[in-house]
Amino acid sequence: MPTSTPDSGPTPPPGCPAHTGQGQAPGLPESLYGAEFAENPSAVYARLRAYGPVAPVEISPGVHASLVTSYSTALEVMRNTETFPRDPRRWEALNNGTVPMDSPVVPMMMYRPNPMYTDGEEHDRYRGAVSDTLNQLNPHALRTYVEESADLLIDLFGPEGEAELLSEYCARLPLLVFNQLFGCPPEMSETMVKGMAALLDASEDAVEANAVLIETLLALIALKRREPGADITSWLLAHPARLNDEELVSQLILLLGAGVEPVKNLICNALRLLLSDERFAGDLSGGTMPVDEALDEALWTDPPIANYATHFPVRDVTIAGHRVGKGTPLLISMGAANNDPQLVSDRRGNRAHLAFGAGPHACPAKDPARIIASTAVEKLLDRVPDIELTVDPAQLQWRPGPFHRALAALPVRFPPVAAKYDETGAAATDPTTGDNAWNSSPDPSTTAPSSSTPRGATSTGRGPGSGNGAQRPWWNSLITWWRGR
Repeated sequence: MPTSTPDSGPTPPPGCPAHTGQGQAPGLPESLYGAEFAENPSAVYARLRAYGPVAPVEISPGVHASLVTSYSTALEVMRNTETFPRDPRRWEALNNGTVPMDSPVVPMMMYRPNPMYTDGEEHDRYRGAVSDTLNQLNPHALRTYVEESADLLIDLFGPEGEAELLSEYCARLPLLVFNQLFGCPPEMSETMVKGMAALLDASEDAVEANAVLIETLLALIALKRREPGADITSWLLAHPARLNDEELVSQLILLLGAGVEPVKNLICNALRLLLSDERFAGDLSGGTMPVDEALDEALWTDPPIANYATHFPVRDVTIAGHRVGKGTPLLISMGAANNDPQLVSDRRGNRAHLAFGAGPHACPAKDPARIIASTAVEKLLDRVPDIELTVDPAQLQWRPGPFHRALAALPVRFPPVAAKYDETGAAATDPTTGDNAWNSSPDPSTTAPSSSTPRGATSTGRGPGSGNGAQRPWWNSLITWWRGR
């Protein structure tokens, strides 16, 4: 097991800019941004491993860090928050102006008062508020709501016989789910999801997107103070931790960051495997095992958050033979560590991957995230069983960005499938018989979602003959917006 020690051991090659700010050793530091890294991160990780378990990288122009590529070293760092705390207020290059505040990676790495960026008692207070809030979610009702949301989306593209699944399904489904969980009007959730995507892309718009995201969440908090409901935002407002507005915004950003963009990419990455990898060939709709295995494989090989979990050492330290300066960002590469050549265990049924982190800062939302992703994939394969990619898997493009592993598009084709509900949200009818096209009996379990009150997936009240359009005043406008009318 690698160990960390005060700065007294091996040092990096002379001139390494991640540590001296002068010169550059050949091929170092590796860049974690741009099309080359997005196209083949495994090649970059291989070159970094040749340097050692920890290596210098550049995560944005002029922003240097160290990246942990070893599974065992990653665990050591994530479990040792006394030496490697998460609080970015220790980031010396940001504090002294070497890294400007308008750098596109700063919004994803800057201090926010939530459990991801704090330690000790401060971390415990925020972690308690988030965990207690998530514990109020009903997992069975959450699964039902994901299924209902998936049906809506499949109805929009199913009759066409083709779709771009990333934008038309994988991205929209978490938006619908979190619209419900946050008790959020749809116009706000659109802004929130776009803002979170810009932060993870580390795009040029990241700083502006961060400001818009905060403004939108403050408006949501004000709304929930006036009109509380059984939703995540209201539960956080009522929590005994008595979070102020800045703290509330930060908890919501954390939950968005964990529950929307990464879940979108997990759904998409798992579907890519199911549609392109011969190990998952066969009757994909014949059970849940292929879906579970595809999700596990995606979390091992292409975790949606590939490089993150930033730590800031309290002193100059040498870890696994690599010197990391005090207050210098030390990132964990979940993508590299999960695929460490030193790991020899059988991955089948093994969920010891680091996709959700480890130690005291492990993701508190991994169970809801798994429910959303698995239900989304299962529902799609159940409704659209004969689905196939329209391009060779090798032609699929990946989005640039230092933090995530995300496809740019996932185009598919399939025999057209009938809509389950019409545009008003009522159950669709067979044009030849006038019967419910999916079930001619008035069974309440076949009707669309009926409640207009956000219930944070605490219940799923439905009734026969009650359609989405009649029960949710925003339903028709949402469909019109998505169809570009």
